Amino acid sequence: MRWRADLARSWRLWRAFGLEQADPDSFYGELAADSAAQVDHLHPLEGTVMLDVGGGPGYFCDAFAARGATYFAVDADAGEMHLHGRTPGSRTVQASGTALPFAAGSFDLTYSSNVAEHVAQPWRMGEEMIRVTRPGGTIVLSYTAWWGPWGGHETSPWHYLGGKRAAQRYRRSHGHAPKNEFGRSLFNVSVGAGLTWARSVPGAELVAAFPRYAPAWASRMVQIPVVGEVLTWNLMLVMRRRHGQTAGP
Repeated sequence: MRWRADLARSWRLWRAFGLEQADPDSFYGELAADSAAQVDHLHPLEGTVMLDVGGGPGYFCDAFAARGATYFAVDADAGEMHLHGRTPGSRTVQASGTALPFAAGSFDLTYSSNVAEHVAQPWRMGEEMIRVTRPGGTIVLSYTAWWGPWGGHETSPWHYLGGKRAAQRYRRSHGHAPKNEFGRSLFNVSVGAGLTWARSVPGAELVAAFPRYAPAWASRMVQIPVVGEVLTWNLMLVMRRRHGQTAGP
């Protein structure tokens, strides 16, 4: 079935998000399948050599490989790589997204899903993704925006009062620190910052920017100040590697 960014797909994903804690296999399986279909729509995966930065425990590997991609992944967290009892494949390595252990131009496609908000230097990671992509290749970087309803992750919606305050409230309510602790493993990454970086980084050109989970007709909301920060929820940046230019300044 052809992938479509319609309201039915958005509703299906919204329902799946409610299963993250109770049935993670269903949730991550649904998200991975949709992500692979979405990327396949942007850059055909059949025969593509790709890198997933923050690939996790293998759900995305299964989904992308099923569509014909030769899949490699990097993850900085050994715990995430073995989450839910899964074992990452032999093409997954443990390394930092801000210092990818690959030569320049190694991949046709580089991809990252919901990782940038967990990195203290997200645009350094983005530049590394550009560096390891071949000239003319595609970079897809998607992240949860801080000012969206899920910006604080498990501390939401209290992150609107400040990340540290939200973490303190979580500790009082649950008796332990949140998994994603503001300033350590969760950072304020805005829609505006992502757009500014993607439009100015010399190594790639911005092809598209849109809310990842929203219907196609909602794409223009990312351009609306304040409103776009809240309603975008998850920003997807699609970029093309330039010929003859480095990623960094």
